Amino acid sequence: MQWNDTHIRASSVGYLMTEPVTKADKEAGLLSKTAQKHLLEVYIAEKYGRKKDIQTKQMKKGVEVEQESIDLLSMYLKMPFNKNEQRFTNDFISGSPDIIDNERIIDIKSSYDLWTFIGNIPDKLDSLYYWQMQSYMWLTGTKSAVIAYCLVNTPENIIEQEKYYLLKKMDVATEENPEYVKEAMKIEFNMSFDDISINERILMFHVSRNEDDILRIQQKVEKAREFLKEIEETHLNFNK
Repeated sequence: MQWNDTHIRASSVGYLMTEPVTKADKEAGLLSKTAQKHLLEVYIAEKYGRKKDIQTKQMKKGVEVEQESIDLLSMYLKMPFNKNEQRFTNDFISGSPDIIDNERIIDIKSSYDLWTFIGNIPDKLDSLYYWQMQSYMWLTGTKSAVIAYCLVNTPENIIEQEKYYLLKKMDVATEENPEYVKEAMKIEFNMSFDDISINERILMFHVSRNEDDILRIQQKVEKAREFLKEIEETHLNFNK
């Protein structure tokens, strides 16, 4: 394998940027355990073409409602946005931001429910998303980025799946059971948000381009490539 040509996905750069736990490892410039664990997945994907098929209900909703979230943001900002379909690559990373708006990148994060959405208010922007935005700005040459958390209705198929799980959990005879009907209605109510103002269903985190951090990404990718090369050598000679 030509590991010197390996590109890291923008959405994964944040794993490389985590710091080692010990001071000694940090001073030695070693990759963190989090970064190493992720790079083992990169190794398997690049060398053997295998990728873990992990899809949570939160991820499923995110994929299915992406356009609805883009439309919600368009209504909120009174600007028509279109989904970007172009993938960008430089010598180190690759990625495809959701929206490119002149000198600005906008990435959509569709919250699963009202609790996960509101939970973003007291927190700083997730560091994984920060590094994803720096990566996108590097790839596209843009100067600023926005993470837009959007709260849109849950697709009917996911609601029905949640109601099915509820039915099994309650172990009632039929869907006509009064207690089940009552709880199923709660699920439908908690997963639909048309009664909430659009102004209260968008949270925007702004990120400015940081050239020093972009240089750090480049350095981490170089370390990642060295690690992948070392892993392959260790793997191939493990039983010798």
